Amino acid sequence: MDAVVAIPLFPLHTVLFPGGPLALRVFEPRYLDMIGRVVKDGGRFGICLIAEGEEIGEAAFTYDVGTLAHISYWHKRADGMLGVTVVGDQRFRILEREVQPDQLITAKTELIPNETPRPLPAEFRTLAVLLEEILTQLGHPYVKLPKHYDDASWVGARLAELLPIQLAQKQLLLQLDDPIERLDRLRAMIELGELA
Repeated sequence: MDAVVAIPLFPLHTVLFPGGPLALRVFEPRYLDMIGRVVKDGGRFGICLIAEGEEIGEAAFTYDVGTLAHISYWHKRADGMLGVTVVGDQRFRILEREVQPDQLITAKTELIPNETPRPLPAEFRTLAVLLEEILTQLGHPYVKLPKHYDDASWVGARLAELLPIQLAQKQLLLQLDDPIERLDRLRAMIELGELA
């Protein structure tokens, strides 16, 4: 059985993939407290796509598969909010959820092993070229991100994050265990004009 860990969850209307960066603005007390604990303890928290509900207010219901994240940078913004940049580490599957009195969700999760790097097949080289074109136009937090255009898993994950794809489709791509299948589905979406 894979490792089981208890983590706080940060439900969002976005999908984070392992290896991907995400900039957040944090202002709700429950998440400010959570980030404070994570920074102090050097821990991690889970980012999950919201299935029902909103990012603020009552605890939202999320999809069962999310991504464990660590904080790479944080700062207090001029508007009083906390600016946090996280990086995805590893996917997980929620086994049990518990909503705290402050509406923070904690979960017992099973870690999903990271995909083994695989050489990018020549048939998907055009996707790596497209990704490189996209990344050259982006600033923080992608500027300093190490690039791996020859890794099928890395290319598929970054394209899934960045292309205008419906969130439910991004979630399905996150849940796939085969990086070649992920690339195949991304290429089909592009060719069929199925981008949002």
